[in-house]
Amino acid sequence: MKRLYVWTLPTRLFHWLLVVGIVAAWISSEEDRWLNTHAAIGSAIGVLVLFRIMWGVMGPKYSRFGDFNLSLVALKEYLLSLLNPSRHYIGHNPAASYVMIAMLITVVLATFSGMLAYGVAENRGVLAFLHSGLFRDMEVFEEIHEFFVNLLWILIAAHVGGVLVDRLLHKEDRTLNSIIDGNKNMEGESAVLSWYQKILAAFGIGGAIALLIYALSTPNNPIVAGYNQKVDYAKINPVFVNECGSCHTLYPPTLLAKEGWSALMRDLSTHFGDDASLDPADEQSIREYLLAHSVEISTQEMSFKMAQSLEKRDMIAITQTPFWKKRHRHISEEIFKSDKVKSRANCKACHSDVEQGTIEDSAIKEIDSV
Repeated sequence: MKRLYVWTLPTRLFHWLLVVGIVAAWISSEEDRWLNTHAAIGSAIGVLVLFRIMWGVMGPKYSRFGDFNLSLVALKEYLLSLLNPSRHYIGHNPAASYVMIAMLITVVLATFSGMLAYGVAENRGVLAFLHSGLFRDMEVFEEIHEFFVNLLWILIAAHVGGVLVDRLLHKEDRTLNSIIDGNKNMEGESAVLSWYQKILAAFGIGGAIALLIYALSTPNNPIVAGYNQKVDYAKINPVFVNECGSCHTLYPPTLLAKEGWSALMRDLSTHFGDDASLDPADEQSIREYLLAHSVEISTQEMSFKMAQSLEKRDMIAITQTPFWKKRHRHISEEIFKSDKVKSRANCKACHSDVEQGTIEDSAIKEIDSV
């Protein structure tokens, strides 16, 4: 057997950049405040996979889709001969060919569904224009995205398992090593890059990296730009700010239902244990403003999910709503009792934009218990 050059540098770069991108996307999905980073990484992955699709049509030998063995007969023969391997494959074997095609399709669908979920639920990114019309279906898009991501992990497990099986059965072929140095121990024709393939690779891979750097470094760029409007409460209703904001966090009206605000304003003399009685005119002004801007009229994710979770429409304690409890269940009691927070009701300790009416994931500040 001679040393055969099978996987050219662009193919290997794509492979490892995709690995790093998927791992980074998974890590960045674990924290709400990293959502914009997650979206930026996902966009770069999308460009990377777009390059791989073009590479599958215009790339070198063994990387082209035309060199994938997608024959069902060949797949059956390969699977039946796994324990008695007699045939060696220079490029992808039939099982790997199917898995690779499935992975590429799934990454495309995961990327696009992620962009949809980001636009519809968060009112962010290039598909934010769909938010106002589809926000009531935001959970559907989130579930679709999660489905394709989970499917991708299954396909990745199958891919890794196949590589390990191939190493066990054909260790001398150097299949696992080849994705690092590009070489296998095979008889055949080495892959060669043409000048236009080099240009395509430079634009494709370079474009994905450049897009990621741009999306992470440029504030409010089209990939992560948000369109939820901040509210100047002091200008719109100064009485609301002066009377409510002087004692506690200025809670946006879009966090409770009309019934809740009505119940809260009905007896201010026992307002959570304090006497918050107001001049009748001020009380009327605040009540009308709260009812006119309650959770029912907002399209923001936090308002919509809050409305969905309300077991009783007349609930007046935001921290007792099912949505609030679910979103904060991972936060320890030590954090809430820390000097930086002091109370579950002190939303602005973590949500820097709460008094501007938005509560964006990207505006969440990390608080430790010190």
